[in-house]
Amino acid sequence: MAWLRERGGRAAGLAVVAGAVLALTACGSGGSAEGDAGDRESKYKRVIEDPHPRPADVIEAAGAPTGAVRAGDGSLLLTYDAGNVEDDEGPAATAWRIVGPDGRTVAEHAEHADAEATRPAFKGVSGGFVGVPPGEGTEGAYALDVRGKRHEVVVTETPLRVRPDDVLLAVLEPTLVYRPATRTVAPPAGVPDDAIGLAVDEGGTVWSLEQHLTEDPDRVVWQRDGRTLGSTAVPESYAGGALAARGGTVALALTRDEGVRGLLVTTDGGERWRTVVAGDIPWKDLKRGSELFVLEVLADGRLLVGEEGGRYWLAADRTNSAFHALKTPAAFTSLTVDGTTLYGIRDATTATYDLVRGEGLWISTDGGHEWQRHDQRG
Repeated sequence: MAWLRERGGRAAGLAVVAGAVLALTACGSGGSAEGDAGDRESKYKRVIEDPHPRPADVIEAAGAPTGAVRAGDGSLLLTYDAGNVEDDEGPAATAWRIVGPDGRTVAEHAEHADAEATRPAFKGVSGGFVGVPPGEGTEGAYALDVRGKRHEVVVTETPLRVRPDDVLLAVLEPTLVYRPATRTVAPPAGVPDDAIGLAVDEGGTVWSLEQHLTEDPDRVVWQRDGRTLGSTAVPESYAGGALAARGGTVALALTRDEGVRGLLVTTDGGERWRTVVAGDIPWKDLKRGSELFVLEVLADGRLLVGEEGGRYWLAADRTNSAFHALKTPAAFTSLTVDGTTLYGIRDATTATYDLVRGEGLWISTDGGHEWQRHDQRG
């Protein structure tokens, strides 16, 4: 399962990157399991027990990346995790690889790890990537440039007024933003104490979901430069869930009975809001609960909604009034968005030495009509 999430980015260089992958259509067979199971098991164990593993060996053992994020110049950072199949404890190995806009490997790194240790969560930013270990606040945060050079980040408890190009790293406990220009990690200024959700768009507007302890409904509030610009109430009989903002579109998941049953959407930066509780998305068929609900906004304002490990729907245009179900080359364990590019990861849902059919990273630059399987050979 992916432990990375990405937002935003630019489309520069993706056509070249896509050219370095193996083209297959969405209705294709999705590949097949590879290699002898016994041979893979012995190689896998050697890799995770190696105190100094080679990146290529970790990548081969992992089979599929755990995530893919893109820097402003189109470079991709792919992360891999070869955990301990037989136990939650014991040895493991991790690796990352940076693929340049021309599709060539620029840098890679691998290291021996503990299966119980948390892995950094990376975001793509202008000039490179930033990683923060989940659940550990800012301790251990660092940046990678597009050549793979590691840089220290400035960590401060002094809140920053969010501005364009700042990136939201963590939503709550703690809430953190990253400023690429100064490589600074800090809490955002002006976030309400009762905020239970947060999103930051590319213009530097902070969108928060506020939960009130009274009978008043939850509210979406938006601020810029520390000044409140407006707010709107969550429709009666619903609670607010996931929040996403980009390209002039802001969407809030509407939850009820522990499931997502619709969206509250604006496509003009908060001037007008509408509810989406009917139409092309069969809300009652979403059975996995709000924790596994996926809500992403493409750079052009289109919405992607769905469930991890389940089905996904993409808006036809930025009005978000019509959606179509995505056809994918394999059942993805995760699907994320960067700019207008879709990244689907196919992996085993439980730890295994074997590869599953279609395992790996799949990329679509045309809204899911065609998919290319990333060739991860160095």
